[in-house]
Amino acid sequence: MRKVFRATVAAICGAVLLTSCATGDDAVATGGTFDFVSPGGQTRIFYDPPADRGTLGELTGEDLMNEGETISLDDYEGQVVVLNVWGQWCAPCRSEADDLEEVYEATKDLGVQFLGINVRDNQRDKAQDFVTDQQIGYPSIYDPPMRSLLALGRNYPTSVVPTTVVLDREHRVAAVYLTELLADDLQPVVERVAAEPDSEQ
Repeated sequence: MRKVFRATVAAICGAVLLTSCATGDDAVATGGTFDFVSPGGQTRIFYDPPADRGTLGELTGEDLMNEGETISLDDYEGQVVVLNVWGQWCAPCRSEADDLEEVYEATKDLGVQFLGINVRDNQRDKAQDFVTDQQIGYPSIYDPPMRSLLALGRNYPTSVVPTTVVLDREHRVAAVYLTELLADDLQPVVERVAAEPDSEQ
């Protein structure tokens, strides 16, 4: 049985400072069973076996591109969901945007949905321009104060941007990346999770 150690926010932020932008405070639990842990402070964490994965709390917010409309994780029942926390102000977020779009296009026919969470962009039009300029095809929640990240639960290092979370078809947390990603990093994991049985005991 593998030993798992809780990572302090300070340790995580220190580990990713060279590749991530960091601002904000930690969230508190708002439901769900996911409890963030990281073996030795790693920035790429995988939660297995599937039966032991935790679920998120309620994740919902206003659609970045369609003011007044709401997006919810519940809209994607039965789908693998890749969450990406980003801001147009964050250089690693800008760098990985085309890689995320590449993986989205390559896996959406497998029952995979991507959902961005745009944070700390108080000027909505700048975030919208980023989506348009980068030709991002998946939706994002617009959340400057990062309230939606409460769904990620107690101990989750919400100060780390970008962050990518892969959820299985039951919306249990299968993988967490606290760093900028390339398509080659993410796509094999998304495909593996998409190929898992719908339910494991």
